[in-house]
Amino acid sequence: MLIVVGGMIGLGKSSVAEVLGEALGSNVFYESVDDNPILPLFYTASPEEIQAKRYPFLLQLYFLDTRFKAIKQALVKDNNVLDRSIYEDWYFAKKNMELGRINELEMQVYESLLDNMMEELDELPKKAPDLMVYLKGSFETVLDRIMKRGRSFELDTELVDYYRFLWEGYDEWVINHYDASEVLIIDMDVIDVVEREEDKNKVIELVKEKLKEIRA
Repeated sequence: MLIVVGGMIGLGKSSVAEVLGEALGSNVFYESVDDNPILPLFYTASPEEIQAKRYPFLLQLYFLDTRFKAIKQALVKDNNVLDRSIYEDWYFAKKNMELGRINELEMQVYESLLDNMMEELDELPKKAPDLMVYLKGSFETVLDRIMKRGRSFELDTELVDYYRFLWEGYDEWVINHYDASEVLIIDMDVIDVVEREEDKNKVIELVKEKLKEIRA
């Protein structure tokens, strides 16, 4: 059983993935953030630097590369948890193209590489996750959680408009366009697995119930 934990920046994907990994006795494959050399540049670069150095495109390629490595490891064993899905990587690339931070030619290259990678997954025992645990929350909750975790490069007030642009389309994309697996929606406006032990147990219970339903 392969689970991916999805959702907007800051809502707690890594924390939920860790909780599920411990509860299910699963390996957890985390998104490459702390060791990502491009991410701080992506968040702190001026518009002129972004245009000149193409950080958004480079960041998406970096995530695609590291995600594909994790997927190849996760799909050959049972009971693994992935922190964010490769499908969401495409969503982020698309939104950055809409902002003009990734150009159409870069998006064509990105999508061609993504398609090629997905074809490679056909050779593995399993191509797609069994369940996406989608963390949904209000924009106020997103900002609050981003501020609480305190990564300095994420805290610039000028990033608020960027976060809002990503957030505004996220739920619609998951509900109407994501079709790789079943989806379990967790309301992060009322759930906090970092601060409340009872919320950890609630998430575990909801996921286990959904897995039973899928296996039935």
